[in-house]
Amino acid sequence: MTRADCLRLLAGGALGGLFAASPGSARAQATYDFWFTRLRYDSGDWDVDQRMPANLLTSLVDYTNLRVDPEERVVDLADPAMLTAPFCYLAGHKLVEFNAAEARNFERYVRNGGFVFVDDCNHDIDGLFATSFERQMRSIFGGDALKKLPNDHGIYRSFFRFEDGPPATSFELNGWGDDLVHDYLKGIEIGGRLGLLYSNKDYGCEWDYDWRNKRFLAEDNTKFAVNIVIYALTA
Repeated sequence: MTRADCLRLLAGGALGGLFAASPGSARAQATYDFWFTRLRYDSGDWDVDQRMPANLLTSLVDYTNLRVDPEERVVDLADPAMLTAPFCYLAGHKLVEFNAAEARNFERYVRNGGFVFVDDCNHDIDGLFATSFERQMRSIFGGDALKKLPNDHGIYRSFFRFEDGPPATSFELNGWGDDLVHDYLKGIEIGGRLGLLYSNKDYGCEWDYDWRNKRFLAEDNTKFAVNIVIYALTA
């Protein structure tokens, strides 16, 4: 069963009544292969790197044949509507402390075929976001659920090839935050499928720039974002 099949079954159970009442919403979603969903949570600061989604979506249009919704969607983590998203993004600098509804939806989504990319905007292993988010994951999925991904993981070759694992960010190389270059990402696998990708590298800010400045980059740094999305849709 593919990730998309899992999400359709999950959506049918959680949102069948909603879709029955709103056929227009279902048709709108069927128009696109991909839409970017940012998760809004009650604690911390969820509304970060505001230009990043547009840059990621532009790269998907440039490099792939996906039918891409050009608008970012912001959905409350506590809202069952997030269970239908093919890809979710959660980020911040501060405290992450899910309420009961948020924790329930997050677990259900990840366990049933969803994909969440979580980015620590401080890229600081011992920072508040990292400490509190990792504590949440231990509480929801168990103490050893969050593991380092090997640098030959499929996400590094799902579209473009990254032979050395996750690309570094300029924030790391310039010594911002904890002064470390993280040579790994972490994740949570459910039944052999990666349901959560977790970064301390601050990719969100790395990809958060005016699109007109992209021409000054020696290498398009959003290519890894394309890999993440393609992996989320196909693995």
